Order: sequence, then C-alpha cells, then structure tokens
Amino acid sequence: MSKRNEPAVTSALAQPLRPPSPGRAALYVGLFVLGAVVGVAGALLQPAWFPGGLLLALAAEAGLCVGAGRAVGRRGGAVAPAAGWALAVVLLTTSRPEGDFLFAAGSGSYLFLLGGIAVAVICATLAPVRQPDGEPARLRK
Repeated sequence: MSKRNEPAVTSALAQPLRPPSPGRAALYVGLFVLGAVVGVAGALLQPAWFPGGLLLALAAEAGLCVGAGRAVGRRGGAVAPAAGWALAVVLLTTSRPEGDFLFAAGSGSYLFLLGGIAVAVICATLAPVRQPDGEPARLRK
C-alpha cells in the first residue's frame, strides 16, 4: 500500500482548538473564584499582621496556584486562580468616592501587589504543560 492512503499523524499543536468540556470549564470557574477569595483574604490579612501576614498571604496564593496546576495537570489550572487573585486585588486598589481605600501607600501594600504578581507569574510558568498523546518521536537524522 502507498503512504497516501494512510492517515497522517500530526502534532498536537496542529490540531484545531476545542472548547473545554463543561466539567473542566466549571473547574476553572471555581478556581478563578477561589483565587479571588484568596486575594481578598490576603488583602485584609497583610496589613493586620505586617511581616507574617504578608508572607502568609503570598504563601497562600502560591500554594493555591501550584496545587491547582498539579491537580488539574495543565497550565490553565494555575492560571485560573492567579487571574482571579489579580482581578480581586486590582479591584480592591481603587478608592471609593467617599475617600475610603483598602491599600495604604506603604511598603507592605506594594510588596503584596508586586510579590503577588511575581508569585502568580512564577506559578503559571512552572505549571505542568499538556503533553501530546502517542509514542515518543525523534526528529529526522
């Protein structure tokens, strides 16, 4: 038989994108909401107990992102809570018309914001990447 009749095996990157299953989409939404809750809790905790609260808030974010990435087995598992954390914290930085604010202009607030962004990027970068199924292949010699 000729090779023209056999189906071509292509890379996983060459396959068309498919929307996630409803279960996986619900999982990502849940992780997004959990990331937002951790962001709000960290924003309230870090000024109350300065050095320890800051470290605890950043450790909670790192634990959530790394744990979610490993539990899901894909990078989206780490990106969803990181995005929820970032959205919640950015929304909390705005001041209200009455003059109320949550983040004071101090070193702790800036360390929480910048450290949290750095932790989110590191965790999302180090999360496991989806591997294509099939036998390992070698490039042509």
